Amino acid sequence: YEMSHILPHMIKEGRGSMDVYFTRVFNPVWTFPDGFSWMEMLQNEESVGCHIALTPTWNETAFFADYVLPMGHASERHDVNSYATSSGKWVAFRQPVLREYARREGREVEFTHEVNPGEVWEEDEFWNELSWRIDDGTMGIREHFMSPYREGEKITIDEYYQYLFERVPGLPDAAAAEGTDALGYMRKHGAFLIEESTYKKYEKDGWPTPSGKQEFYSETMIEFGYPEHSIPHYRQKSHVHPDNLTGEDEYCLLPNFRLPQHIHSRSANAKWLVEIAHRNPIWIHPKDARKLGVAEGDLLKIETEIGWFVDKVWVTEGIKPGVVGCSHHIGRWRRSQDAGNRFLTNTVSIEDTGNGKMRMRTVSGIEPWKSDDPDTNRIWWRDGGVHQNITHAVQPDPISGAHCWLQKVRLSRPSEGEEYGDIEVDRQKSFEYYKRWNKWAKDRETHPRGERRPLWMKRPLAPRKEHFIIGERD
Repeated sequence: YEMSHILPHMIKEGRGSMDVYFTRVFNPVWTFPDGFSWMEMLQNEESVGCHIALTPTWNETAFFADYVLPMGHASERHDVNSYATSSGKWVAFRQPVLREYARREGREVEFTHEVNPGEVWEEDEFWNELSWRIDDGTMGIREHFMSPYREGEKITIDEYYQYLFERVPGLPDAAAAEGTDALGYMRKHGAFLIEESTYKKYEKDGWPTPSGKQEFYSETMIEFGYPEHSIPHYRQKSHVHPDNLTGEDEYCLLPNFRLPQHIHSRSANAKWLVEIAHRNPIWIHPKDARKLGVAEGDLLKIETEIGWFVDKVWVTEGIKPGVVGCSHHIGRWRRSQDAGNRFLTNTVSIEDTGNGKMRMRTVSGIEPWKSDDPDTNRIWWRDGGVHQNITHAVQPDPISGAHCWLQKVRLSRPSEGEEYGDIEVDRQKSFEYYKRWNKWAKDRETHPRGERRPLWMKRPLAPRKEHFIIGERD
């Protein structure tokens, strides 16, 4: 999960392969660094036997899937959510609008896709159904999808959330006071406040650390081989520290700042947002622009550790000298054979030029077209930006494994024949660069008590404790 950005390289170096791989509301070909390595992996049946994309929208990763299964947006599925909007603890219930409408109208609905636009499946129901069809009862999978109310029967979506809400502290009592059950209460109200304030939970429960306190000094960092990080500090010089940018025209690239008009890579279908923001030029300070001899709208070639891309210049005092920026969200693309969104996607060609090198060129920008929506014929913008992430090398932090997004780049004028939107990446360089970063972690590898990582540190979807212990075959 946390290390998924290096998955293609892990498979390439022989750590394993996957019979079936699901990408769930996930677009690594575009969002993650080094997207050409993802394309290579997803097209190689020795690496991934079958790729299934669960996605509400067409995207660059879905183009390389064996099956594309449309999943519902927020208004087309059940879900629970809670955010840190106050000091309280609360839970909210998201419901598929048309299914809930059908229920209130007295219509019987077995699956949400029966009423969703386009017969879009609800993900919870998809996994329930798939698990029961894979396992006839002999594989030990079905037992995790059994109804808690009807012995030996498959759980339904209503039973799933009924069981969940019955275990929310105070919710069953609040429901009973209104003459309904926990699910009925949440269907009606949509949210439930569990605690008004959680400011002082640490006084009773402590903090989730070995000492139960907030640890300024961490014995764990010493045990796992990083004594210099036992207290917080900024002594570490990163790969983009000014002392490491000593080459001619070397800069730090800030590649992941957000624009207020977009939401990660999810808003490319939002036509009015796209109209406002559809380009991602290189932000550069006037001092650096003068040094490089470039002006507003000129082309710059941005060379990364594994390739380069060509983008337009935007001169602004909104960025620090010595740093250049290129925003997230923009630079979406499709090939001529690909379906999908046309509000923010350039049509591109992809070419394997040999020796591991890949090239992408813009064939055409954004163009108007006739459809049932008159706005598609009113599109006035032609520039869909440049896909920068595909030229970034993976940089897994040696301690946490998180990708280090900041990139060391060299700026120059494009050579003859290199045009706006052109991209080139060397996959061999990419693999070697990954191995260099990975070695920094291996050189310091320490496993006290045979632990892969500290057991107490939080992790999404944490496996069972025994899976954190290194066995003989490791």
